[in-house]
Amino acid sequence: MPTTRRTDVVLLVVAVVWGSSYLTAKTATDTLPVLMVLFLRYAVAAVVCVAALRRSGAPTRDEKAYGCLLGLTQAAVLVLETYGVARTSAGNAGLIISLTLVLTPVMDRVGRRDGLPGRFFLAAGVCLAGVALLVSGNGLRAPGTGDLLMLAAAVVRAGHVVLVGRVTAGRALRPFPLTAVQTVVGTVLFLVPVAPGLPVLARTGAATWAQLLYLALCCGLFAFLAQTWAVQRTSATRAGLLLGTEPVWALLVGVGIGGERLTALAVSGATLVVAGTYWGQAVERAHRAAPPRMASEGVPQGAR
Repeated sequence: MPTTRRTDVVLLVVAVVWGSSYLTAKTATDTLPVLMVLFLRYAVAAVVCVAALRRSGAPTRDEKAYGCLLGLTQAAVLVLETYGVARTSAGNAGLIISLTLVLTPVMDRVGRRDGLPGRFFLAAGVCLAGVALLVSGNGLRAPGTGDLLMLAAAVVRAGHVVLVGRVTAGRALRPFPLTAVQTVVGTVLFLVPVAPGLPVLARTGAATWAQLLYLALCCGLFAFLAQTWAVQRTSATRAGLLLGTEPVWALLVGVGIGGERLTALAVSGATLVVAGTYWGQAVERAHRAAPPRMASEGVPQGAR
């Protein structure tokens, strides 16, 4: 198989795995409390990471410091996501969280002079209209608690992505040790509130353990490492388009495996979310690739 096609397949697998994580998390939280699911998801990943660090080497001082910071923001994202998906459908969760793709460029330009073009905000408006239809069910109504939590998760995740970019820029931080520190931080954070309930794990069935292992190893470690490997072998644009199919897979898994129902309004909303997300990505990429221009005259900087 050609390298390009193999890379595309890996990125699509990552998108499918991430898309399936919402139904998996939702099913796991039907059996165990949300914080217990998060603790076990982190703990399993941490054990594997710490064991693998023997080959890659211990984290440096910077990797420990920034890994702790990113571990806190990542934990906040997963708390909101997991509580959210427990209170809404897996399809809704995957589509709403895709708003991260249009929220991230907005947050990344806070405090900077190069504002985004008006078309980007039109695309963001299309996404928001899609979310409104998506959460309306059989008729227009206020979004539920789970939908609002997923919206909050999208905002926090966008902030986390921006923070990752700014923290790692210009610093020699290795991805795997940085990830290992984050998994340890998450494990410690969630251990305290769930410690009294740990005996319940003795009565947890094999199906729930399989879901937890899938969340930790496939949706966590594998997806991150596979994404890193693939992005190094293709363009950021191509990777973004393939990974951007995550909400589509979340919807398909929720309907096909989870038995979730789609109304006409929900289908319309899902279409708008996906279309608006891709449009927003395209506008942002084109804006980033364009040469700097004078805001007032529309001529290249330095032309005077």
